[in-house]
Amino acid sequence: RIELFDDEVESIRRFDVSSQRSIESLDALEVTILQPSDSDVGHFADYLPPNAWVLLIEPEKATQEGAAYLKRLDRAADFHSVPETMRRLGEFSFATAGALTAGTLGVTCRLQIESVERFSGDIGRVREELDRVGQGHDVMVVAPTEAEVERLTELLGTSGLAAAGRLSFPIGTLKTGFRMAAERTIVVTAHELFHRGELRRMPRRRLGKAIDSFLDLREGDLVVHISHGIGRYRGLRLLEKEGRKEEHLELEYFGGTKIYVPSSKIELVQKYVGGTKAKPVLAHIGGKAWVRQKEAALKAVTDLAAEMLELQAKRGARPGIRFPDDTPWQQEFDASFPYQETPDQITAISSIKADMQDTKPMDRLLCGDVGFGKTEVAIRAAFKAVDAGYQVAVLVPTTVLAEQHRRTFSARMAEFPFEIASLSRFCTGKEQNQIIARTAEGSLDIVIGTHRLASPDVNFANLGLLIIDEEQRFGVEIKERLKAIRSTVDVLTMTATPIPRTLHMSLTGIRDISNLETPPEDRVAVETRVTRWSEKLIRNAILRELNRGGQVYFVHNRVNDIEIVAEKLKFIVPEATFGIGHGQMPEGQLEKVMVGFVNHDFDVLLATTIVESGLDIPNANTIFIDDAQRYGLADLHQLRGRVGRYKHRAYCYLLVDPAKTLNATAARRLRAIEEFSDMGAGFSIAMRDLEIRGAGNVLGNQQSGHIAMVGYELYCQLLETAVRKMQNLPAQIKTDVTIELPGEAYLPREYVSDMRSKIDLYRRLARTVGDERLETLRLEMIDRFGPLPEPVRRMFDFAKLKTEAAVWQIDSIFLERPYLVFRYTDSGRAKQLVRKSGGQLRIVDERSIYFTLSKTQLEDPDAIILAATTALSL
Repeated sequence: RIELFDDEVESIRRFDVSSQRSIESLDALEVTILQPSDSDVGHFADYLPPNAWVLLIEPEKATQEGAAYLKRLDRAADFHSVPETMRRLGEFSFATAGALTAGTLGVTCRLQIESVERFSGDIGRVREELDRVGQGHDVMVVAPTEAEVERLTELLGTSGLAAAGRLSFPIGTLKTGFRMAAERTIVVTAHELFHRGELRRMPRRRLGKAIDSFLDLREGDLVVHISHGIGRYRGLRLLEKEGRKEEHLELEYFGGTKIYVPSSKIELVQKYVGGTKAKPVLAHIGGKAWVRQKEAALKAVTDLAAEMLELQAKRGARPGIRFPDDTPWQQEFDASFPYQETPDQITAISSIKADMQDTKPMDRLLCGDVGFGKTEVAIRAAFKAVDAGYQVAVLVPTTVLAEQHRRTFSARMAEFPFEIASLSRFCTGKEQNQIIARTAEGSLDIVIGTHRLASPDVNFANLGLLIIDEEQRFGVEIKERLKAIRSTVDVLTMTATPIPRTLHMSLTGIRDISNLETPPEDRVAVETRVTRWSEKLIRNAILRELNRGGQVYFVHNRVNDIEIVAEKLKFIVPEATFGIGHGQMPEGQLEKVMVGFVNHDFDVLLATTIVESGLDIPNANTIFIDDAQRYGLADLHQLRGRVGRYKHRAYCYLLVDPAKTLNATAARRLRAIEEFSDMGAGFSIAMRDLEIRGAGNVLGNQQSGHIAMVGYELYCQLLETAVRKMQNLPAQIKTDVTIELPGEAYLPREYVSDMRSKIDLYRRLARTVGDERLETLRLEMIDRFGPLPEPVRRMFDFAKLKTEAAVWQIDSIFLERPYLVFRYTDSGRAKQLVRKSGGQLRIVDERSIYFTLSKTQLEDPDAIILAATTALSL
């Protein structure tokens, strides 16, 4: 962010993109001039300073890799050759490093270090192994965080080395450990001890993109005005009324009737998001239909809240399983997770454990966008159940996902004596019978399966926990069977469709929900492109993925011509190897293909949407979706979620047929998925697709008609009001104060030119209550846009006045020369205020308090605002 005074640079600051706040001041910034495209191809050596050091790791391997890479390129002649690159690098201070020395390069430094013996990874045996390996040595176990050091101290603190004072835990990052024989010192890493991926340092908490559906408001969109109903937004207009200049939202209603809503009252307007394909009709201003629709929705949410509270009360009255507190095994299992948990995961895990340790049967919904770590949370719950001697059933919608979960659960619990099996189409009839028999006798601890698991012939000896993945994808029959199971055991339901925060808040107290909103560390948003089918683009993208050792998904959802597409792809990229998978294949064959892809037996998996759910292959980071215009937004988002699950940059190509014209709806859908590629974009996706699948998942589909009638946000507000009323909680205090005082109060175009930012700031200012929060917002605006011009400063003065007025339950302030009039709603508070004023304020009637202004004050808008604020803050 570069701030100028005329043509002089006053300051240069780095800023955080998500919060928009400056985080660091810079003295200088070096800008590299872009080379013209017709000039000679530059070399990165041109950009190194003359005194640079070049360290080449494993030079022989590096030159081989470079030559192999150039060989795979179509236009290798456009690139510098390996010998040329080595020659250029040789012009600098140059050194090489490697485990083995070969060739003519002289060896000037030989480090006396050896590799450390491999550890078994068994948590129970690590203490003894450390004691044995470390005999006569000092041992350092390097861990990346304070939390990990605490874990290690707990696990290894009783070892002989620790007792002898020769074990320490420095904080740092290291790839692999080593032994320094001369110094009699061994350095090992925590991830080597327990055979897990390198634990990476957790970055600052970073939320997935928080979504306010209002930010997407564009001219022509439908909106809901709380008092007038559904209208059409026509833009912002600067209007002057009785000496006050303010921006207004122009809304158009039935018959072309227009109303203007002041930006200070923006809270009364919400973007319309319904749950149906049918376009709603614009409301008649002053008509009765809107009042009736609101009343019908309020009755529906009241009934819904009553039903959910009754269900909760019934569950509370029925004794459930009280699982014991965490055992040492559970602590060891939790500590063996190879990554740093996100703050949301930690909160969800502790909520679930608390539910399981309570006698009331658990019924918790775990929401989180694709790849936000729901599976690990579920695995911790499953471990708690099996550790206490109970069985766990994991119900999933597809065979592919069942197999994926079986592998994940088995890998995580490999060090513990629990039996895990999956029951799906991938099993033969004989295998299915064996699994069903072992489940009934209790020798299987965790059974993962598709709808087959909910069949009447599957019985558990001692079921304690049921985990349901994507419940909305199961049929009515299975849901009914689940209802019967639900009443007796703990239930954890997972969904990848996030519950928008408005709905989450309105359900507080009647539905236990855990929301995962923080993306895992190192995760990078998937780069998404909508493009016509192009052989050149497909070839380059596949080769780029193969060149970095990765794999590719190619989704084509028509089985009848999937083989033709395979032949086309083989012709475009003859260097790649292919596998084909679809739901009509024999089970054994499909399983073979899936397992082959996981094991990297081939490069490109050409498949139908069977890959949509839960496939988690770290190595696959490019996905093509053929005929992308045929898919719903939520489906595209789920498919895209198959890539970018780890720290690599991932790519998603939405291919459309060049011969076909896209209709407006499909084009809008594809534009939305391209636009919402941030981490946690599922919120926007759910809103934009108008499916409100989040609401359907939690509330049941019968509510979607009411959502369509009044719009999603108002529906949530009505639901929250109904819930609070039923729980005998006070209604939330609203700062809905009308201020009609002179003076300009708006965001000038030359100060904030972007319309989305403008609406966002108006909305935030209307919602902000309290001096501290207003000051935070004021400083943010100065940081982002510069010093506040007079109309913006006055907006903050009005916001402060609103806060003061709400405290005294005053709902409007206006001028009736020479008086300042305060309209109140609570006579007790009004009398209290008048007493405090020492005679400056007086009650005139059962609704009004008067304050007399001087002649000087009447001529100055700022003096009037100051007088009003002072009168209320006496």
